[in-house]
Amino acid sequence: MLEGFNWQQFISAFVILFAVIDITGSIPIILNLKKKGKKISASRATIYSALIFFAFFYVGEGFLRLFNLDISSFAIAGSLIIFIMALEMIFDISIIQEEAETQNDATLVPLVFPLIAGAGALTTMLTIRAQFASINIFAAIIFNMIFVYFVLKMTRKIEQALGAATIYALKKFFGIILLAISIKLFLTNLDVLLKTISVTAG
Repeated sequence: MLEGFNWQQFISAFVILFAVIDITGSIPIILNLKKKGKKISASRATIYSALIFFAFFYVGEGFLRLFNLDISSFAIAGSLIIFIMALEMIFDISIIQEEAETQNDATLVPLVFPLIAGAGALTTMLTIRAQFASINIFAAIIFNMIFVYFVLKMTRKIEQALGAATIYALKKFFGIILLAISIKLFLTNLDVLLKTISVTAG
């Protein structure tokens, strides 16, 4: 059952997804939604997010085949999205605009999508398939979902315990990590893509 499990890959995948999902950085947004009277279910948000991640894990590659794309090409595109997200986190700018929510229940929109299982997180998950074994990514998703559930249940207590300054610092810290990750993904997959093109051309 645990064949192929690797602690280093699991930790790396967990940190990458944790940084992209950035549930701690979303705490101010979650608190603001609750202040507006929006309903948020921690259990439903966690289940919906996990289902989206696992579904996209399996159908994502098939979706790429429809457009005759490979993982390396998608990974390069994904690295650019991650790069943009990192810039947003580091410089407090909004490059990707989101529509204002209109529903009273904010569990699915905007919490699950786009905050937790958004385009950036799904792209990142599909991107790291080229680097890590599936079981390690599955474990990373599950543990990230457990953390998401904990944060959603304890949002106000976490804010009071950490303070706004600490949450802000965490957002900057993971923004820098994402920036480094995006550069590494870009260079690694660009090298793979160039080698593939060279072999094909040869």
